[in-house]
Amino acid sequence: MALVSQSVETDPATTLGKQLVIGNGAPDRPLKGDEKAAALLLALGPDHARPIFDELDETEIKQLSRAMVRLGPITQSMLDALMIEFVTNISSNGSLSGNTDSTERLLLSFLPQDRVASIMEEIRGPAGRNMWEKLSNVQEDVLATYLKNEYPQTIAVVLSKISPEHASKVLAIFPEALAMDVIQRMLGLDPVQKEILEKIENTLRTEFMSTLSHTKRRDSHEQMAEIFNSFDRQTEARFITGLEENSREDAERIKALMFTFEDLAKLDASAVQTLLARMDKAELALALKGANETLKEFFFKNMSARTTKMLKDDMETMGPVRLKDVDEAQGRMVSTAKDLAAQGEIVILKAKSDDQMIL
Repeated sequence: MALVSQSVETDPATTLGKQLVIGNGAPDRPLKGDEKAAALLLALGPDHARPIFDELDETEIKQLSRAMVRLGPITQSMLDALMIEFVTNISSNGSLSGNTDSTERLLLSFLPQDRVASIMEEIRGPAGRNMWEKLSNVQEDVLATYLKNEYPQTIAVVLSKISPEHASKVLAIFPEALAMDVIQRMLGLDPVQKEILEKIENTLRTEFMSTLSHTKRRDSHEQMAEIFNSFDRQTEARFITGLEENSREDAERIKALMFTFEDLAKLDASAVQTLLARMDKAELALALKGANETLKEFFFKNMSARTTKMLKDDMETMGPVRLKDVDEAQGRMVSTAKDLAAQGEIVILKAKSDDQMIL
């Protein structure tokens, strides 16, 4: 693997807010793919564009936002031509067929080819996931053993691209001198040229990832904990009790790995507020109606007085509810927390205080 002296450039955050401006006397000009998408979404307006944005990830939203910001005046004739092109393309075949090829063609009309390739790889399945996501799921000792033979600058680039939690575990395995060298290089990384980064990815794919099909073994207790997390409360209790009778040690290990509704009380204030902002208010009221008083107060303390009062009123007027419905609402709340953790928006703690998930 070639020595690398630069890192990946991070795009600055962008925000929406630019409205579509119909140019008065401005000359017509051809629109590029991302400009067409930006103009179309602005023309649709907030109500109709919102469902489309809901289907995009953060990178795609940023790209469209940048296109909107630099779009400039759009003449009425340019807008008319764009709408005609859009409607013509939709109706020309008389029908629509949703498949891999049609999806890829549509994405290529307003997104760069490399971005489309990344999206389609992920859609096609685990084998096509982003290289850095794959590395974040490789056992740290296996990854550390491989990287020890690489240039420290290359190691620095690789560790800067994977999840912080995983990078820390890999660094901890390195000999101290190598680890300190890599840390210093990570602190001084500059943007990596695209060609060099692609070379690193290709080398990792051909020399390392292809040999891992039988290397990584998943902990059976961790897998079973995820299964138990999906049970309703009664089923979970029944199986845990049965397992305790046969093997208390296995039961305790599974319980320690599980993340339950009660574990939400371990979230810090920022994480709780992020979670609450994502929850449907009616579902939140249903989930908290079946919570113990301590957990209710924990959530109430992270809400405004007005929101707390409204939520308590909703819970009081709800009347009797089925335990099954409460379990499902609480389960969806836990799933939302896990999704936020997977997106890197919050950090959740498992049963052990030193076992954090930074995804």
